[in-house]
Amino acid sequence: MVTYIGLLKFTDQGIKGIKQTTQRAAAAKEVGQRMGVNMREIYWTLGEYDLVCVLEAADETALNAFNIAVATQGNVRSQSLRALTAAEMDKVLAKLP
Repeated sequence: MVTYIGLLKFTDQGIKGIKQTTQRAAAAKEVGQRMGVNMREIYWTLGEYDLVCVLEAADETALNAFNIAVATQGNVRSQSLRALTAAEMDKVLAKLP
């Protein structure tokens, strides 16, 4: 599994339906599971982003499909960042001259 950090912002539609945000997150988690994406954590945040998620995906294709499926609901816009563990970063660093 590959780990990603998801940074999300509410759209106008999403903020108008804010009272359903936790139910929408639960529904997204179920969709993700069917697509090979595990939403390990989701946090509602204050600041530039409204939500931050820790995701594990079988591969990049699964994550992209999941992101598109969530985006088509119209409630959030997202950005995904590949996250590396210390062990994964050590493998990268081992390749340096």
